[in-house]
Amino acid sequence: IFGEIMYGGHITDAWDRRTCNTYLQVYQNPSLFNGLELGPKFNSPDPSTLDYHGYIEYIEKNMPPESPLLFGLHPNAEIGYLTNRTDNLFFNIMVVNGGGAGSEMNSADDVVKNTMTDLQERLPETFEMVSLSLKAKPMLSGPAGPFIVVALQECGRMNTLLNEIKKTLGDLEKGLKGQLNMSQEMEDLATALKLNQWPGRNPFSKCSWEKLAWPSQKNLMPQFADMILRVDQLVRWTNDLKTPQCIWLPGLFNPNSYLTAVQQVTARKTGVALDKMSIETHVTSMWCASEIQEDAIDGTYIHGLYIQGARWPKKDDAGENFSVSGTACAGSLCDSRLKELLPPMPVLYVKAVPIQPLWEASPVGYLRGDPSIYECPVYTTTFRGPTYVFLATLKTDVPSSKWVLSAVALVLQTDD
Repeated sequence: IFGEIMYGGHITDAWDRRTCNTYLQVYQNPSLFNGLELGPKFNSPDPSTLDYHGYIEYIEKNMPPESPLLFGLHPNAEIGYLTNRTDNLFFNIMVVNGGGAGSEMNSADDVVKNTMTDLQERLPETFEMVSLSLKAKPMLSGPAGPFIVVALQECGRMNTLLNEIKKTLGDLEKGLKGQLNMSQEMEDLATALKLNQWPGRNPFSKCSWEKLAWPSQKNLMPQFADMILRVDQLVRWTNDLKTPQCIWLPGLFNPNSYLTAVQQVTARKTGVALDKMSIETHVTSMWCASEIQEDAIDGTYIHGLYIQGARWPKKDDAGENFSVSGTACAGSLCDSRLKELLPPMPVLYVKAVPIQPLWEASPVGYLRGDPSIYECPVYTTTFRGPTYVFLATLKTDVPSSKWVLSAVALVLQTDD
């Protein structure tokens, strides 16, 4: 009643509601009357020895200082929070200061011109969609058709972004030379270049780079480098339109479309209806995509993900390997190391499977209810929230409530 109606009924996000319910399950149980550990060296008192005022006195005397451990979080959570606050503070100082100019010789105008020239020189060419569509047409009816559709969609969206970047940088160059009147869009673009901010991230900006790109919290230069890597992956993929054995999932505009394609291909192969399919993830013993020698069975391999709030053990720490449909998997969730905020994950095996009768349908995917599995949310960025992608199933040797309270999640990209 408390978790789903009286309090949880006001919580719209399914993952936040799960956190609320987990707190209630962990702390509101009979052991609360028998010395339940509520925090570091802070146990619940014997209720038979205290009255109302006694409880207040006990809390004031014994309550430890506020820390992440009190909420079930790892100390890294506080490090990450303070780091983000510091980054925001210095960014705001730079905004007030007018940009990244450091001296008279390196004026704000020079920063804009140099950055603009650098981006123009490194901007990749667009994809030739007509010839690409003609090459793909006879292959669309084949077994890899859904993957080819994804490739074409990704190339189309990348072309839209590249054309916008090329056009706006060209217009700004002409504006700085006096060949065009400086519009508000040009002014906003110049401001973003001065601040090393991806144009359009400021909600009041007239630039449309942010609207046409993928969710990201990176600054301009890291995100531009990320865009080049994305183009490189699409170039390799579209050379022969052969489905990659292991795809860099964070490098896609719409990762969910690729995961849906995995289910479509498997559904056609097995004869199971698409709406009766779901996916599950298994963490392999491979840490590099180059280690993969053959295609995954009824699924795909993905790499490039990070984990927040926990880590995945390596080599001997991962224990004995076990096989899942011929893929070697190993390890289970374990505690983070101090100051390792976003450790990388090994290659993941994403397998399309039929939905089982005992699975519970939810707004975020099918919940297994298996105590050996932590149902882990996957987000595009550390901002989480609206950047949710899919539900991953990770092996755990301890109660999953530990990882829920630790706010463990997978993310597709870092902030730097």
